[in-house]
Amino acid sequence: MNNRSAIIIGAGFAGLSAGIYAQMNGYDTQIFEMHDLPGGLCTAWKRHGFTIDGCVHWLVGSSPQSGMYRYWQEVGVAQGRQFVNLDEYLRFEGKDGRILILYADIDRLERHLLDLSPQDTGVIKEFIRGIRLCAKFDFPSEYDPLPVRIKKITNFFWVMATQGRTLQRWMQTTIDAFATRFKDPLICQGLLEMWIPEFSIFFMLATLAYLHNRNAGYPIGGSLPMSLAMEKRYLALGGVIHYRSRVEKILVESNRAVGVRLTDGSEHFAERVISAADGHATIFELLDGKYADAKTREPYEKWKTFQPLIYIGLGVRRTFENEPRTVSGISFPLCQPVEIGDAVRDRLTVHLYNHDDTLAPAGKTSLVVMMPSDYDYWKALSKDRVAYTEKKEQIARTVVTLLEQRFPGISQQVEMVDVATPLTFEHYTGNWKGSFEGWLITPQNAGVMMSPMPQTLPGLQNFFMCGQWVEPGGGLPTGVMSARRLVRALCKEDGKKFQTRIEV
Repeated sequence: MNNRSAIIIGAGFAGLSAGIYAQMNGYDTQIFEMHDLPGGLCTAWKRHGFTIDGCVHWLVGSSPQSGMYRYWQEVGVAQGRQFVNLDEYLRFEGKDGRILILYADIDRLERHLLDLSPQDTGVIKEFIRGIRLCAKFDFPSEYDPLPVRIKKITNFFWVMATQGRTLQRWMQTTIDAFATRFKDPLICQGLLEMWIPEFSIFFMLATLAYLHNRNAGYPIGGSLPMSLAMEKRYLALGGVIHYRSRVEKILVESNRAVGVRLTDGSEHFAERVISAADGHATIFELLDGKYADAKTREPYEKWKTFQPLIYIGLGVRRTFENEPRTVSGISFPLCQPVEIGDAVRDRLTVHLYNHDDTLAPAGKTSLVVMMPSDYDYWKALSKDRVAYTEKKEQIARTVVTLLEQRFPGISQQVEMVDVATPLTFEHYTGNWKGSFEGWLITPQNAGVMMSPMPQTLPGLQNFFMCGQWVEPGGGLPTGVMSARRLVRALCKEDGKKFQTRIEV
């Protein structure tokens, strides 16, 4: 057995990144992936000529001036990728005919909010100051020219010294708590629609700051081409991927991880085992919970996760050229509340991919409607496959009918509808309870941003974790950063100099 060998569980962004950085640094790796495609949650699927994108709306680090951009180059994502920077994050349409537009440009957003609600001038100014503060940050990279790196680091410490308390206050404030300070119900409801109410508002501010700096562009082609690019990069570095190879157990001898057993009974061995798979399944199923102390269990028992989704993809014979191009869609009120799935809904948010004509045939457009849902509802319903299928079909019919309220004539133009439930996400990715990301960052766990979660388990040697379950907040950049952090630590442990390179 090669003492520089590693088995990686999962070929999502974190697993592929771990493999890429490990291969760059002289480790022999192989990835075992349960699905037949790379990318994990960063994926897409085709139906009747339309592509339903299951993940990316924006990618932090899309600007070549950003420190994060270097990382996207290292893992093969940035090369040849076209990014578009959209002017609007979200349109929230009220029943009174007014529209809240969350512009990417901070100055334009400020003017718009003040025009909408002069009575909220004070809280609007505070909100805008928060975005401007976040816009001052840039991700420093060891590859920045020295003067640039010094400037970024100096700026970071200056902001922390002068605005640290303000940042801490933003971190400890939920979106719900801040939004309810607005007297204008349209703005209040719009901000709650923009993001998850329990989430720390700091990340809303940071996202709008990234958009303002044109450092959160949408990659033309969507999610799957990025995952395939990472797969190509990993294979070119000599890595090996085993698809349709689900890991059943992590093999342990004398409290040392030595390999994995697959569901087909085969066993594979390596000096180290890295899990980039679902955290709950890794700790409590693959390792039977034997290495989970109270601190390890705490997040799984107390922290909030991203709520799973009902995900409706539609293919429509319409270009929507007169509709705005937005990062996250248009939210419009329904004429009356309607039961959809497990809940009664009073509005729909539809994401028009009218900014990416690669996802649909000429003259047509791919659409996505997402809504939070309850995992246990779908789990119980799935015991009756007929009822489960009928519910999905009912949701498809209902959503098409409701879209008529905002886009007259659309029901006659719909050529494809595909409904995914939390169980769909669980089936293809193994994500705990079908969550589309990992932990929410709330005031309860905001401190992990300054002190990362451990990537090891107590009492178990030669085992490591990376990905969204050890990087609260989730998202694609954290997958790469988590894996990079891990491989750097392995190199230090082995007395090696961590190195990276870019392939043009």
